[in-house]
Amino acid sequence: MDGQEYVTWARILTLIIGLGWAAWLDHKYRRVPNQFWITWAGPAIFLWTLDILLQGGEWYVLASASAVVAYASMSVLGKATIKDATRGSRLDQIVILWYGLSLAGVGYGVYLHAQVDIFALMTGSADPVATLWWTTIAAALPILLFDMGWRARLIHGGADAKAVMWVTIVIPSWSAVPVFNSQYIDSATVVLPPALALMIWGGFVFLALPFIMIIRNLIAGTRSPLRLIWHAEMMPLDRVMAEHVWLLSELMEMPSGETVVHHRTRAPATTPSAEELATQIAALAEQGVDSVWVTRKYPLLVFLWPAIALVLLIGGPMAFLMPLLGL
Repeated sequence: MDGQEYVTWARILTLIIGLGWAAWLDHKYRRVPNQFWITWAGPAIFLWTLDILLQGGEWYVLASASAVVAYASMSVLGKATIKDATRGSRLDQIVILWYGLSLAGVGYGVYLHAQVDIFALMTGSADPVATLWWTTIAAALPILLFDMGWRARLIHGGADAKAVMWVTIVIPSWSAVPVFNSQYIDSATVVLPPALALMIWGGFVFLALPFIMIIRNLIAGTRSPLRLIWHAEMMPLDRVMAEHVWLLSELMEMPSGETVVHHRTRAPATTPSAEELATQIAALAEQGVDSVWVTRKYPLLVFLWPAIALVLLIGGPMAFLMPLLGL
């Protein structure tokens, strides 16, 4: 292997370990601390820098990649302000200098390559230097989309948004991904960025969850009710408080005055507080209930991690699906 291939496989190894670790933290504790992303940004930035240097990228390409990293860092480190810098904050002064040098690189890249032929760029026949710069600056697109989605509360998990930003830095373009069955990517005119492709593939992985739940429930001997076994499971009542689940079983008073246990099909629209959940559990225990139906709270990262395999095997989902649909 040449140096470029070593960098490529180092990126994939970083992606698998880093995203897998983040998925485990999110599943176990329902949060991924900012320090995790700061730590794992190190190898991601190092490999991106090494890749650009191996391709002969000049200072402004490195500065443009730095601008992408700087924008992503705001979701973890916050924004440096001129006000704080003028008050003597050395950290803010250094970060603002970083912003300035990065923007200078972006501006110089625009000056040199703004007149590039877009069709030639998409087909790979453009000047390699221009292609390298445009590919670098295009990495800002998924970061911008997910940052805006997170701040607009369209994406509720901060870890999810930060994970996709980090993935973008690890694999900013398809040239950084060793796709085994690359015929779909190679023949496609327009493909989604790798981070967005991973997000969509994660959605397809999620579609497999009902089948997994049905099989798990059948193996456990739970065959009814059918409206629950495809997304929920039985759990001992005394474990509910310690698990990340929504409680579906509740008490319902019938017109006759009798109190029965009712199992909701859907999770509550609003997650109950710990006190409310404890009250529900105590009421069920008083009625002699020892097992209840619950549905687990699966974080998005749990589905993104296995989706790495689909990215490596097939590439972009749109490049794969569009030909199958005759488009």
